[in-house]
Amino acid sequence: MANSLSPTSPSIAVLVPCYNEEKTVAKVVADFQRVLPEATIWVFDNRSTDRTSEVARAAGAKVVYSPDQGKGCVVRHMFSTIEADIYIMVDGDSTYSADSAPELLKTFHELSVDMLVGKRCTPKEELAGAYRPMHQLGNQFVCWLIRSAFRAPIEDVFSGYRVFTRNFVKSIPLYASGFQIEIEMTLQALSKGYRVAEIDTPYGSRPEGSFSKLNTYRDGALVVWAFALICRDYRPGLFFGLVAAIFLLLSLAAGVLPIVDYAIFRYVYHVPLALLAVGFAILGALSLSISFILQTQLRYHNELHALIRRTSHLK
Repeated sequence: MANSLSPTSPSIAVLVPCYNEEKTVAKVVADFQRVLPEATIWVFDNRSTDRTSEVARAAGAKVVYSPDQGKGCVVRHMFSTIEADIYIMVDGDSTYSADSAPELLKTFHELSVDMLVGKRCTPKEELAGAYRPMHQLGNQFVCWLIRSAFRAPIEDVFSGYRVFTRNFVKSIPLYASGFQIEIEMTLQALSKGYRVAEIDTPYGSRPEGSFSKLNTYRDGALVVWAFALICRDYRPGLFFGLVAAIFLLLSLAAGVLPIVDYAIFRYVYHVPLALLAVGFAILGALSLSISFILQTQLRYHNELHALIRRTSHLK
């Protein structure tokens, strides 16, 4: 559903999830106050052990303590707590440019989308400081998976700079607890028919003394696992269809020798392989049946979700 916000003066909330960002949060707050004086800046402090809350409050932001550790937990807390017409979410590490916010809002209204993603663009000379090589590779890999599975032109699924409609924020269910939250928001939006777009936005290195909270391998594994689970839940036809194909291929591979035995000798000498082939074939057939059943259930669920959204919009 496209956004249908009042053209007069919609309320804007800038949501800033933070964990130990005392060196950068004041600049983030000040920059957004400068470019969006009409917006309310909310800093959600996720159990920081430094002076993030004090610095943000002194800079003029409204500070909320978010006790459950993990970015996904903070995002759920923000979405359930804050009331506004338009939501801008941005990381508190000062890597995203507040000067892009007016252009983001303009494009958000012009395209009439539910979620606009600030696609990170970094000058070549700053790439080494802005990204870790494995993070770039992981982003490209997951974006490729999404383009393949959902046929959506997504190029930066891990961007922390996004604009949302109220309808999206209050309707979308989120379950991820960590940095997988960006991929979950994107896949939830695509699977439920929300309109998503991307726009280029500058992305720079962290200031000196500020450090990334990401663990390359741990968070990378969690992201791939989250993608698999979400595909299972929101593209079950594809997920279980692939599982069925794998089982059927294994069945074929295991059944080659028993088939050759019977064709030549009219007797099966490789009985264990024959039993294994039958087992794989049964699992493949079951997976295929599950894919059909769950795909039908998903269609019903999405139709119900769309009806609820439409009803809420008419109130």
